[in-house]
Amino acid sequence: MTTVSESPDSLTDVAVEEPPDTGGAAHPEDRHRLTAVQGLAALSLDAMASVAYGPEAIVLVLAAAGGHGLGFTLPVTLGIAALLAVLVASYRQVIAAFPDGGGSYAAAKTHLGRRAGLVAAASLVLDYVLNVAVAVTAGVAALTSAFPELYGDRVWICLAVLVLVTAVNLRGIVDSARVFIAPTAIFVGAILTMIVVGLFREGPVSTAAAEGHASVLASNATTVGALLLLKAFASGCSALTGVEAIANAVPSFRAPRVKRAQHAEVALGALLGVMLIGLSVLISRFGLQPVEGVTVLAQLADASLGHNWAFYVVQFATMVLLALSANTSFGGLPVLMSLLARDNYLPHVFALKADRQVHRHGVLALAAVSAALLVFSGGDTNTLVPLFAIGVFVGFTLCQTGMVLHWRAAGRPAKALLNGFGALLTGISAVVVTATKFTEGAWLIVLALPAIVLCFEAVHRAYRRIGDDLGLGRVPEPPHRDHSLVIVPVSNLSRLTCEALNAAVSLGDEVRAVTVTHQDADDRRASEALRRDWELWNPGIDLVELPSLTRTVGRPVSEYVRRIYTYHPTTRVTVLIPEVEPAHVWQRLLQNQRGSVLAHAVRRDTDAVICRLRFRLAAGRSRS
Repeated sequence: MTTVSESPDSLTDVAVEEPPDTGGAAHPEDRHRLTAVQGLAALSLDAMASVAYGPEAIVLVLAAAGGHGLGFTLPVTLGIAALLAVLVASYRQVIAAFPDGGGSYAAAKTHLGRRAGLVAAASLVLDYVLNVAVAVTAGVAALTSAFPELYGDRVWICLAVLVLVTAVNLRGIVDSARVFIAPTAIFVGAILTMIVVGLFREGPVSTAAAEGHASVLASNATTVGALLLLKAFASGCSALTGVEAIANAVPSFRAPRVKRAQHAEVALGALLGVMLIGLSVLISRFGLQPVEGVTVLAQLADASLGHNWAFYVVQFATMVLLALSANTSFGGLPVLMSLLARDNYLPHVFALKADRQVHRHGVLALAAVSAALLVFSGGDTNTLVPLFAIGVFVGFTLCQTGMVLHWRAAGRPAKALLNGFGALLTGISAVVVTATKFTEGAWLIVLALPAIVLCFEAVHRAYRRIGDDLGLGRVPEPPHRDHSLVIVPVSNLSRLTCEALNAAVSLGDEVRAVTVTHQDADDRRASEALRRDWELWNPGIDLVELPSLTRTVGRPVSEYVRRIYTYHPTTRVTVLIPEVEPAHVWQRLLQNQRGSVLAHAVRRDTDAVICRLRFRLAAGRSRS
């Protein structure tokens, strides 16, 4: 038998420290970590899927200037690709500088200070949560467009997809990567094939997808000014969401994890850049005009491949990848939450790992908040899109600014200049997107961002107060022995009572058995029978009767413990509660739960140590 103290959680009850990077040597847990290819599948789905709406976001803004405005699609995309290259180079360095993960949070906290780090963390939390909701609703929207009869059930379908992605991630990030490698490969292959085939076309092979749909080109076209181009650039930067996910989840990679994560980051940047530029070239080549009800990607597939089975492969692959791109958040946010928990900005439970290197509590928390968003939005993508991508721009800007200071301290002005330029572009994008989308819901992000930071601060203050009370960081006094008293609540004589008293006399200097007595006739007869049997047994331990006017059992015991502390304040009191451990789980329904009631009352009202002694029926022995 052993005893377990149910004292409050200690500040030191955080996750086991991450093992150091072992270079090329294999680590026993590597089978639960990612290779570069698996990391690309598990952590880049958000960025990959953004090619479905990034170019479209550019085209829709430029359409305000008519056909002439659409001619600037490629230059704007090249600007976004240049920013992508800056971000990839920057996050490649962030991976090397912060191998424990954290990305923007770690860079901002180290180089810009604690508050800036918390703002970066809050922006990433918002981005990851909204990414799940947007990804799922966008994928389901593609499904309901093909099958309109499912539109009324879109919220339930969204929740079903969320449950699927959550269940896969609870199995471990490696399992999720294996599941999502095939959809990722099919999508990337389909897009690249469409681009290559389209480059050899002199004109669109088909326009069937756009037939019968009204053009969204402005009839009173505006001029193509700097503000319009800047707005198109900021809107198109939504294609860059997810670039930071790999840097946030470096601990999820196999050793050498830094090199593997860097390879995955570079591969993501290369694939994303090629796809964005290739699609923009096709938009210009085919003179594509945006129409209502048909995505730009669908029109490009129609123009390049024809309105045949290949067209539907692209659409189906896009739909699946959009829905599954929520997995990027499940790979990145739980790791970020574990770092925040380690720094005492979130409850320490988020730093704990289950088997297969799963941050289970972070996965479940993300799923719960995302489910609430899906229900709140009614499964409507347009309700969530205005809120999307603002947070990630804030994170980009803080990360880039932090890396400027990093390179200045290292005496590398050229790299500092590159990151400074990237910080300027992402900062401008954050301001433009927030301003243009403010009335469409972006004001919620403006309020939510500081609110999350305040929550981080509140948790940190609470942990600091607990640390002061526990004397963490100070050498405590030498341990000393006090008189110990063990109290054993009993209601009848049985083998369980005998085992409990055996444990009690082994634990304390003094043992007292207590029983709660009530006033009605049946209870008095039971109390008298217990007293008579106790005297016949004569275990050498006093039986103390605690009269109670009510039917409660917890309060009389806790009041008795308080009286002991009043007269003997230096006594160490332990309340040992004997309980039966049933042979089958369903038999727990047969128990009266008096042990739980007693434990709750004593824990709430006193400082006594609580021990729950379990007597296993099937094995015929006790354990705790």
